[in-house]
Amino acid sequence: MTTDALGTAAVGRGGALLVVGDVITDVVARHRGPLAAGTDTAAAIRTVPGGAGANVACWAAHGGGAEVRLLGRVGADAAVWHERELAECGVRPRLVVDPEAPTGTVICLVDTGEGAERTLITDSGASLRLEPDDWSDALLDGVAWLHLSGYLLFSEPSRALVAVALASARARGVPVSLDPASAGFLRELGVDRCLSLVEGVDVLLPSRDEACLLTGLPDAADAADAAAKLSRHVPLVVVKQGAMGAVIARSGSVYAHVPAVAATPRDTTGAGDAFTGGFLAALLAGAAPEVAAADGCLAGALAVERVGGRPPMPD
Repeated sequence: MTTDALGTAAVGRGGALLVVGDVITDVVARHRGPLAAGTDTAAAIRTVPGGAGANVACWAAHGGGAEVRLLGRVGADAAVWHERELAECGVRPRLVVDPEAPTGTVICLVDTGEGAERTLITDSGASLRLEPDDWSDALLDGVAWLHLSGYLLFSEPSRALVAVALASARARGVPVSLDPASAGFLRELGVDRCLSLVEGVDVLLPSRDEACLLTGLPDAADAADAAAKLSRHVPLVVVKQGAMGAVIARSGSVYAHVPAVAATPRDTTGAGDAFTGGFLAALLAGAAPEVAAADGCLAGALAVERVGGRPPMPD
C-alpha cells in the first residue's frame, strides 16, 4: 500500500477500526510543585479508566464515523468496569480476562503547574500478557484499519501477538499503524529491535522524544529531522509535539507541519493517545494525513483540559 492511498484505501472498504492494546486503571494524583520526599504531598486523587490502546479507541469513537473495536487483556478485578466504560465511549470491547494477573495500574503524578506535566509509575499487570492465543484472524472481519499500541512491544507474549496480527493484516491488505508509547521502555527494548518489530507498519505516530530516540538524534534535535529520518523505515510518520503541533513525513522528507490548537492544560495524561485517536478517525473518514493530523491536534487540546486520558462521555 502506498502512503498516498492510506486514507482512501480504508474508506473504500468502509470498515471498522480495530485497536489492539493496553487497558489500564489510572490513579491520577494532581499536586502542585515538587513532591515532598519522606512526608506528605497534598493532591487531588481520582481513579479513572485508561491505557494507551483503550484511550486511542475511545478518542477514535469520539471522533465519530467508523465503528471502533478494542482487543485487550484485563484482570477479573476490574473487567466489568472497564467493559462498561469502553462501551459507554462507543467502543466495542473484546476483553480477555486473565486468570492470574490483575488489571494493569498506572499512577499518574501530575504537576498542576503551567505545563501540567506528568510522571507515570506503571504496573502493566494483565495488559502485557496478551498473547497469540488471544488473536483470531476473524478479528479482522469487517476491519479497514488495525492500530497497535506500542506498549505491546514491551513483553515477549505481546510481541508475539504483534507479529501474528501484523502478518494477518498484511495477508488481508489491512493497513496498520503503531504508536511507540514510551521513550523509557523503548530505551530498554533497544532501537534496532524496535525498528525490526515495526517492520511492515504503514503509519508510525511517535512523540518527538520517541522519534529522536528511534533515529539516534539528540534530545534537542528538530522533530522534522527525526520525522524525515524515520520515514525511510516506515511509509508515513506523524511526529506529535504537544503544544508545537505535529510534523508529517514520508519517503525521507517532511511534507507538512500542522499547528497545535491552543489549550489550557490541566492534565497531559493521554494527550498523545487522543491525537492518535482523532487522527485515525479522520483518516478512516477519508481525510488526507495533514487534515487528519489537524483533527488529532484538536483532540489533544481537548484531552489536556480534562483529568484522565478519555474523552467526555457522549450525551
